Amino acid sequence: MSHDQNFKNLILDDPRESIAFFAAVEAHAVDALARIVPIREEQLKERLGERFRELDVPLLVEWPDGRRAALLFVIEEETDPRRFCIHRLAHYCLDLGELFKTERVVPVVIFLHRGAYPPRLRLGSESTAYLDFHYLSSALFAIPAREHLNSRNLVARLALPSMAFAPEEKLAVYAHAVRGLIELEPHPEKRLKYADFIDIYSALDENEQQLYSQRYPREAAEMTGFAERFIQQGIEQGIEQGIEKGHAQGIEQGMRRGEARMLTSLLQLRFGELPEAARQRIETADPDTLLRWSERVLTAESLDDVLR
Repeated sequence: MSHDQNFKNLILDDPRESIAFFAAVEAHAVDALARIVPIREEQLKERLGERFRELDVPLLVEWPDGRRAALLFVIEEETDPRRFCIHRLAHYCLDLGELFKTERVVPVVIFLHRGAYPPRLRLGSESTAYLDFHYLSSALFAIPAREHLNSRNLVARLALPSMAFAPEEKLAVYAHAVRGLIELEPHPEKRLKYADFIDIYSALDENEQQLYSQRYPREAAEMTGFAERFIQQGIEQGIEQGIEKGHAQGIEQGMRRGEARMLTSLLQLRFGELPEAARQRIETADPDTLLRWSERVLTAESLDDVLR
């Protein structure tokens, strides 16, 4: 499973809420007038032989009225802290700063699991630091879930199962995540998409699912009913589209058969009875080919000249 991809989808679908939750100390700067634009993940290469360096989600925050300079958020998800490389992150940020000609860069790292990871990178000597780099750390495993159970931030509610809670709180955390999805996400497709997100990071076993249905029947019934309605709606739309497509295909096939019969009649008038091979070619030809052959009937000297 790609946790990187899961969180990338979450951040791209809800960039404003993601910044507010994962980079809270900087989020005050992102007001309602700001425009958030995802930028290319692969940075430009200096040489064609080099490998691309990829970022998880770079978000460019712009103010169309120009009252503030653009602010670049570099958000990276790390499932295993042992794989985290602060040198690579610093390199990413420096490259992006150069690419966008800005020093306003905010690096953010989301950690899913416990472990040791360097909080700071200092390059220099005993007397002077020539590069002092650090980042905002969002260690989900250390954030108390109870502090966000009723948050109005959709990203915070969806991330509840990845936060810290006691084993006996697991079903309550799951229920608050589901309730947040129902209350805060208006789009049906995204509801279904992030119901899976909640399930993945909650990982309820069969017994826990049964207990959840017993303790939180409203949430369970609402999500089940929604999923059933959405699936039924999809089936009905698929049937309708299939009928429309079939109708259009029927018209097109009918027109093609008519064109084939007309061409066959013209050829027979000009060259006599047609061989079976020629009939088969005409019957299986596409409309453009039939038109091209029809244009040759009056000028061609033989059947082969028409069908060449």
